[in-house]
Amino acid sequence: MSIDNTTDVRNDLRGLVNQICADFPDEYWRQMDEEKAYPEAFVDTLTTTGCLGALVPEEYGGLGLGLGDASVILETINRNGGNAGPVHAQLYTMGALLRHGSDEQRAQYLPGIASGELRLQAFGVTEPTAGTDTTSLRTTAVRDGDEYVVNGQKVFISRVQHSDLMILLARTTPLDQVEKKSRGLSLFIIDIRELEGLTVSPLKTMVNHETNELFFNDVRIPASALIGEEGHGFRYVLDGMNAERILIASECIGDGRWFVDRASKYAGEREVFGRPIGANQGVQFPIARNYIDVEAADLMRWKAADLFDAGQSCGAEANMAKLLAADASWKAADTALQTHGGYGVTTEYDIERKFRETRLYQIAPISTNMILSFVGQHVLGMPRSF
Repeated sequence: MSIDNTTDVRNDLRGLVNQICADFPDEYWRQMDEEKAYPEAFVDTLTTTGCLGALVPEEYGGLGLGLGDASVILETINRNGGNAGPVHAQLYTMGALLRHGSDEQRAQYLPGIASGELRLQAFGVTEPTAGTDTTSLRTTAVRDGDEYVVNGQKVFISRVQHSDLMILLARTTPLDQVEKKSRGLSLFIIDIRELEGLTVSPLKTMVNHETNELFFNDVRIPASALIGEEGHGFRYVLDGMNAERILIASECIGDGRWFVDRASKYAGEREVFGRPIGANQGVQFPIARNYIDVEAADLMRWKAADLFDAGQSCGAEANMAKLLAADASWKAADTALQTHGGYGVTTEYDIERKFRETRLYQIAPISTNMILSFVGQHVLGMPRSF
């Protein structure tokens, strides 16, 4: 398999996103971070280009591109010092709808998602007692005529305030009534703009990543909101996780390159004892190592993306890409902060902002330890630890 990331489409996407990001420099993102604000102007501008409908087929008004193409969009945002977190879910959350939704659901939602008229940014899966252990979630959806009645609690559900729609995973068959823990979970697409019984409680975090705790109290949703077959929702969610891993890896690649660029530039300009600090191998070598690590992680990103776009199994590659990229960006962040010294912790250099942002991907959307567990058990065939 060839690793090709220089197609005309991808070069055009990089050029387009670079042009957009030029209008949203460091000062813009610094202000958003200080105000804990959603980058509405940036998202609106990106939406007008059609980029957020990159994975939606052309028949529904999208660009009909592959996952590798879409990953370039997120990578380039972060490479320019921005934060792709506020928009990345618009790319991958619609995958379950596209692959498992009905013709009516696709016709109803996908054109609006592609145009930006509808935002699908919220993904309701994680719960306080069921993080990575998704099959243990307690939120229920009980059928009542032409409706389902939802009760439960979700946590770390991002961008709810800036989303029209949500993909929700809930248990429709009690755990003690299924032969496997992964059965009895169902997936829904719901309009949350005027949903009675839903309480949204924002969570304060160390990064400007709008996330919330949700409380469902006898929330009624139409039975037509069910995606695919009842009880098969867990499989539908897993189907989209590889895409999520690959896209997050691309963001980390962008972050890593940004940190390397900033660190090497500063090391070449900052003079101490009459010469640039970058002339000292103690400063130079860590930055060079970061560059190597980021470029190596990028190769795994492309391998995973190519497999995904070819419709082949890519669970191991997607997970490894996410781990390698997250580790590379985090190490590059630490080096950039160390290289800048005291200036690295000041807001005007933006290192501390990006330092906080890229640290998130050591634990989200899946922790590095869980990836190691996946590889150990499912790739290397070692005994299960849980």
